[in-house]
Amino acid sequence: MTQSLSQRLADARRDHVSLDTLSPEQIPADASAAYAIQYEILSLNGAGIGGWKIGAKGASGPIQGAPLPDVDLHADGARLSREGYAPLGLELEIAFRFGRSFEPSSTPYGEDEVKAGIGYLGATIEVVASRYAAWPDVDKLAQLADLQNHGALVVGEFTRYHEDFPFVAPSLRFSFDGNDVVESTPANPAGDPRRLLTWLVNHATSRGITVTPEMVVTAGSYTGMFFPRHAGTASGRIEGLAPVSLTLY
Repeated sequence: MTQSLSQRLADARRDHVSLDTLSPEQIPADASAAYAIQYEILSLNGAGIGGWKIGAKGASGPIQGAPLPDVDLHADGARLSREGYAPLGLELEIAFRFGRSFEPSSTPYGEDEVKAGIGYLGATIEVVASRYAAWPDVDKLAQLADLQNHGALVVGEFTRYHEDFPFVAPSLRFSFDGNDVVESTPANPAGDPRRLLTWLVNHATSRGITVTPEMVVTAGSYTGMFFPRHAGTASGRIEGLAPVSLTLY
């Protein structure tokens, strides 16, 4: 009997292995099926939801996201083994935490209410990884099912939210072993990442999940993806936020 994709992905995450093949019948039929697999992966691995990753490829484009396993969230200065992630890309992002809970609801929350609930800002470094050996040449829905290519998230210290933060074009530096790795003007493809938050709150609460103040919501890369070729330390600094760093060994 063929294992379900959710079981295969859960096993691959736990054992840090790659899947060589993906049969056509295992590819999710649509986004709803891919999202269902995401939650099954967390359940199969006994993980709670520590946060979320959300993003969009354009300032008005469709939004996607994934729950982040609590075991894959790490504090600033974390040390992670390169062998645990293949491939291994690094992105510098801005994350949010809410100052209130959003309880499950059959009625969507409005944008004004969600924005009013933002409590804190922080810098994060996401480790992008895939359970598919053929990545990035993998069906987009299969990647969505794989927690949207999430490996780990290193979370810097949070500061109180303020509306006048330059979300569209913050001043930042992202380096690896002291060398700048940002190759273009820093920008989030989604534009102002706050526009993603209402989608996230309604995505979760419509599925019976409470979005709590403890959850970290990381909202897309400002730096593109950097692929380190050796062990070393990645350091990110976004002006106005606490710095964040990650050491790979």
